[in-house]
Amino acid sequence: MNTHKKRWIQSAIALICSFAIVFSVLPVSADNEEINSLESQSSSLESELQGINDDILALSEEISGTQMQLEILNGEIERTSDELAEAEENENKQYEDMKTRIKYMYEHGNATLLEMLFTAENMTDFLNKADFIENLSAYDRQALDDLKAVHQEIEDHQETLAAQQASLTELQTDLQTQQEALQAKAQETSTNLADVQARLEEARAEEARRIAEEEAAREASASGGGGGYDNSITNGGGIEASTDEVTLLAALLQCEAVQDYDCLLAVATVVMNRVESPRFPNSISGVIYASGQFAPTWTGSLERVLEKGPTSLSMRAAQDAVNGARLAAVADCYYFLYAPSTSRDGVVIGDNVFFSTW
Repeated sequence: MNTHKKRWIQSAIALICSFAIVFSVLPVSADNEEINSLESQSSSLESELQGINDDILALSEEISGTQMQLEILNGEIERTSDELAEAEENENKQYEDMKTRIKYMYEHGNATLLEMLFTAENMTDFLNKADFIENLSAYDRQALDDLKAVHQEIEDHQETLAAQQASLTELQTDLQTQQEALQAKAQETSTNLADVQARLEEARAEEARRIAEEEAAREASASGGGGGYDNSITNGGGIEASTDEVTLLAALLQCEAVQDYDCLLAVATVVMNRVESPRFPNSISGVIYASGQFAPTWTGSLERVLEKGPTSLSMRAAQDAVNGARLAAVADCYYFLYAPSTSRDGVVIGDNVFFSTW
């Protein structure tokens, strides 16, 4: 019964440790990736907005050109209307003149025509007057036909201009619709850009604050504010590990510690201490992926580092740890937390505080 109770208490302690680690601060790389992502979004949105503004400018110029063509065309339509009115007036006048001549010839009968012919001085004059009478009638008919042709030509031209006017008006309406849509898109893109830039500024400010806290933690450690630490390296005995496990360990170190050999090896020492302890899984992957133990395994940070590949310094610290290297200052430690997030006593190395029991 006592043994069962003891095991239950140990399990409860381990669970509490898990929750404590869950609330540790995310690694540096996550912050940098967020900033890089926001910078990329900002650059993309700026390019998109520039493209939209260029399109709006091009449309504005096209609308202006269409408006100019419409005004010119309207003037031509007005001119054609005036010409059509003049042609109709000339046609009517020619028609009235012809009717007057026909009426005169009808009222005076053939006597007038005969008188005109018989008063000819000679045969040549007679023939000329006969031709004149015949040509007068033909002239009226031809003049009227010519005026009708001009009238029809002007009407056809007017219809053509009206069709062009309708086409240009439709084009102008379509261009204005496109311009309004682009202006709405530009407004939306500007809003999104402002939002991304605001988030970027917040992320940069948070990164600056975090770096300042790290520097403060390092200064405190160097001055003994964290109790100082023994940076000598001892040999805790090597273990067999595959290349994938070494890479996995290196990725975890990169997520959990700054790029400093002592800081990386300190985290590696904790992992190796767990591998060699019966209280934890007996493999590197088992320790790292144990439920609720290391935040990068569920935040996605670990996977992102694995995809890119750990740095050479991270790989070196991981391989040294697998070969047996242990940082003396944390040789008996099984836990660590982000130092600025806790008041727990322990050995401060870089931005982490290490301790042996929870």
